[in-house]
Amino acid sequence: MATANSVSRLTTRAGAARPRPDPRVARWIRTELRTAPPKARSLIVTVWGDAIAPHGGSVWLSGLIRLLAPFGINERLTRTSVYRLAREGWLAARQDGRRSLYRLTPEGSRRFEHAYRRIYAPPADRWDGGWDVVVAPPKAIAKRLRHDLRKELGWEGFAALGPWLFVRPSGSADSAALPDTLRALQTERQIAVLAARDVAGAQPLDAFARECWNLQSVAAEYRRFIARFGRVIRAFDAGTGHPQQCFVVRTLLIHEFRRVSLHDPQLPAELLPADWPGPAAYRLCRDFYRRTHQCAEQHLAATLETGRGALPPAAPYFYERFGGL
Repeated sequence: MATANSVSRLTTRAGAARPRPDPRVARWIRTELRTAPPKARSLIVTVWGDAIAPHGGSVWLSGLIRLLAPFGINERLTRTSVYRLAREGWLAARQDGRRSLYRLTPEGSRRFEHAYRRIYAPPADRWDGGWDVVVAPPKAIAKRLRHDLRKELGWEGFAALGPWLFVRPSGSADSAALPDTLRALQTERQIAVLAARDVAGAQPLDAFARECWNLQSVAAEYRRFIARFGRVIRAFDAGTGHPQQCFVVRTLLIHEFRRVSLHDPQLPAELLPADWPGPAAYRLCRDFYRRTHQCAEQHLAATLETGRGALPPAAPYFYERFGGL
């Protein structure tokens, strides 16, 4: 498994020959950015969570502008999007003359950690048949807050059996994330969270809940994802990869996988169709990440700086992604 020191040596070794950009990868990137250009704010969330957070979570705005330029995100869009993320509480700014240093806030760190645990963690392989149940009485929560609660619970894998009852298979998501979500919404004292099991002889809960998850739509998204990125990933099999291309393709890969996986309730295999494509999409991400993370880290180190100088090595948890890099 790679270590932070080995990547640091790799990025600073004097005289190392830099590979040339692969024209096939360049064509794929141009086509992707022309046909499906990422939105600046959403892409910054991906870049910060995937690449910047493991290196301490703070960078100069000028470096972020350089990092996003290959995605077709210009300086004005970057500045506007970062400013909005700061207003929403994700980032905080520090001025040093005419330069701006942005860092993750504690709330931003919580949001990133929550979202990205779903991306990098291997799918659960066992289910004990239990259920997590959230009960939100109609009179206890305001209408606007109920909308936010339903959206957040949906990202946590819950299905709505009604306007006040939500269920998911136990163990299908990070158990620590639900209390954090309820505290962030300030609803932990208005709702009840229960553990439940089916009663022998009664209708099992999955007979009702399965209809509430749009598995067909999620499966179609996974299949499009595999077809879309499978083509370019094959171009990396023959060589070491160009650092900027490794970073750009990895970022677009994680950006799209994040979007699809947040729609995935991450149900246990017992509740999924036999041909469910989620594990294949995860393996595609895992294998590409393992193959290219060193050259992508080279690009980051060459492009970004922090308030203390060079970008620090990635934190140990970075190398635990996808079961170990």
